[in-house]
Amino acid sequence: MKHVFLTGLAVALFFVAQAKSNGDAALVARATALTRIQAEKAHLDEGQYLRVKQLNIRMFSEMEDLKTRFAADPAIMDERLAVAQARYEMALTALMRPAQLAVFQQSRSSMTALSAPAPR
Repeated sequence: MKHVFLTGLAVALFFVAQAKSNGDAALVARATALTRIQAEKAHLDEGQYLRVKQLNIRMFSEMEDLKTRFAADPAIMDERLAVAQARYEMALTALMRPAQLAVFQQSRSSMTALSAPAPR
């Protein structure tokens, strides 16, 4: 009986670990896609690209963690997400040179739904 219980526990832990690794892979894929866009817009060099990618991975991880921990309290979750976003913005701007930052902010401000070209 003890052997069956331990086997069941091992199988359950395997599936939990597998789900987490799949979630981590999706998170890294999202961070990589965002980093590529940022690198293209701001003309990041290779070192900056790697640092921005790590920053994006940390940000997505923190956002997922906050959403999980504060799911029951949307007001606190929104507050914590805003603080995390501000910290991310500061860290991101610290990684860029002034000319890159200007180009990046310009492209970001033009990426709104209102600035989309009108259909013809």
